[in-house]
Amino acid sequence: MKTTSAKILPAIGSGDRPWLKILSSYRKPHRGRSAFELAVTVIPFAFFWALTWAAVHYGYWWGLVLIVPAAGFLLRLFMIQHDCGHGSFFAHRHTDDWTGRVIGVLTLTPYDYWRRTHALHHASAGNLDERGDGDITTLTVAEYRALSRWGRLGYRLYRHPAVMFGIGPIWLFIFKQRLPFGMMRSGLEPWVSTMATNLGIAVLAIFLMWLVGVGPFLLIHLPIVTLAGAAGIWLFYVQHQFEETHWSSGPEWQFAEAALHGSSHYVLPGVLRWMTGNIGIHHVHHLSSRVPCYRLPEVLKDYPELGDVGRITIMESLRCVDLVLWDENRRKLISFREAKKLA
Repeated sequence: MKTTSAKILPAIGSGDRPWLKILSSYRKPHRGRSAFELAVTVIPFAFFWALTWAAVHYGYWWGLVLIVPAAGFLLRLFMIQHDCGHGSFFAHRHTDDWTGRVIGVLTLTPYDYWRRTHALHHASAGNLDERGDGDITTLTVAEYRALSRWGRLGYRLYRHPAVMFGIGPIWLFIFKQRLPFGMMRSGLEPWVSTMATNLGIAVLAIFLMWLVGVGPFLLIHLPIVTLAGAAGIWLFYVQHQFEETHWSSGPEWQFAEAALHGSSHYVLPGVLRWMTGNIGIHHVHHLSSRVPCYRLPEVLKDYPELGDVGRITIMESLRCVDLVLWDENRRKLISFREAKKLA
């Protein structure tokens, strides 16, 4: 058994306190490193955006392929915004909040509104009694069977890959996040944040349209946002919607157990791991969301046994798309086809 600082590593799933104590030593960010990570994300994003416009402006339409790396860096900006929401990027609330708010103009994500809904997700992930806050809607087999014919059709459409990863990003990032519905009882902050973000988006869009033209702006920016959004939703999906994920209810639900076994370790190649801000190490992130994204690999290096928990590869993740219903008897996600066989 691995030891660190002469202390024996507690058994996986042995409770909150040991793991939270262990991971607390990784929570301190290096602010110079954080500033560097921000710079090497913003600058390449602006560079690829400008290079794409230049290619289109001078008639080199093949240059639209540069939308792909631009979307990758926009996705990485969202991951930095995500860390800011947890207060882990600079570990200075004022700096984290304003960094997240400015990035929100680029990612089309109102920071304070998103931060609240995401906090609810972390507080209730894997809890069957607390579904619906910042999560992908997931029904149990019994709940699905209790639906009307139209209800089943609606759920099937919602879980269809073309809707989830095609229409979903457009709906979420371009339309849904423009108004913070569902946060009526949370005071004015989500509304002020959303309206301020909308204003910032409008000012930036008008400036860029004036600078490069309406057509080129829409031709370049909308695909970038859509691709980045689709990748973000895919990552969020496979981080919780894998076969051996963990769901429970009532007193059976325990934070550490749900965090560690209800979140995947998505194994990605080095470039994709960097581009996604190490968010694939999601089980560790859920155990301690205050660990900066660039320190997550340190945890796996020091505690390699965590690397085997919830581990899924890219090929394995492709099969997760069919997993749409929680089977409470077998305690695993299953497909519509499997649910029909069970019936």
